Amino acid sequence: MADRPARKKPALNRAQVLRKQQLTPHMMRVVLGGGTLSGFGAGEYTDHYVKLLFPVEGVTYPEPFDIEAVRRDMARHHWPVTRTYTVRNWDHETRELTLDFVIHGDEGLAGPWAASVRPGEEILFLGPGGAYAPAPDADWHLLAGDESALPAIAAALERIPQGVPVHAFVEVDGPEEQQDLRVPEGVEVVWLHRGTAPVGKALVAAVRALDFPEGDVQAFVHGEAGFVKEIRRLLRVERGVPRERLSISGYWRIGHNEDGWQASKKEWNAQVEAEQEPASASAS
Repeated sequence: MADRPARKKPALNRAQVLRKQQLTPHMMRVVLGGGTLSGFGAGEYTDHYVKLLFPVEGVTYPEPFDIEAVRRDMARHHWPVTRTYTVRNWDHETRELTLDFVIHGDEGLAGPWAASVRPGEEILFLGPGGAYAPAPDADWHLLAGDESALPAIAAALERIPQGVPVHAFVEVDGPEEQQDLRVPEGVEVVWLHRGTAPVGKALVAAVRALDFPEGDVQAFVHGEAGFVKEIRRLLRVERGVPRERLSISGYWRIGHNEDGWQASKKEWNAQVEAEQEPASASAS
């Protein structure tokens, strides 16, 4: 994983739902505005994210809401539940924040919220965070991910200068989940249809089969942790891509909700690095 900048205290924001758009059968776009967004700061990175705060049913929180006070003074099971989502777009002029949600019926927390929320309803969230943007000095770019990484991949494609080679792979359930994306002239997104195959199988095969161009590559690979681990090995160990040229991490993991995955992610990442880092890199 690429080295991340020093973290600063995430800002607490509140905003209202302005409108919604069904992008595909399993992707819902929600646009937020108002509230504290006049002071929201995003744009440096293409993988900016926010942590949505969902109150625990039946729990009353003091006003004005203070997440640090809640975590200090209230029992752990009363804390709001957080769910992390990539900023698909931040419009500095209109002060509108766009988030895209993968929805699978009643499964999960944020997906059902996005499916049922109405304009005018309020949401609190922390952020923005972020660490990656396409490097202007890269000779070419590799972008690969599943649905969860699609907003960040789409944002990155909009940032890459014309004429710079890009290989972009996105795995989705089927052709109905493809989206029309703005891409640099001459760049084509390769859509991989999962069907009944395991998540990421097609992505790993596509990246492995890629005829790597000459020159310095910057890679962005995110999504389900299992396939991310496989592609990381391919890039880091087999292809020798420098660690600082990789933005690569699991957004989620099969069999875990976000709470469980975040609790184990640090240990998982440490194990992956121990397995995959060359001895000279680990010692440096």
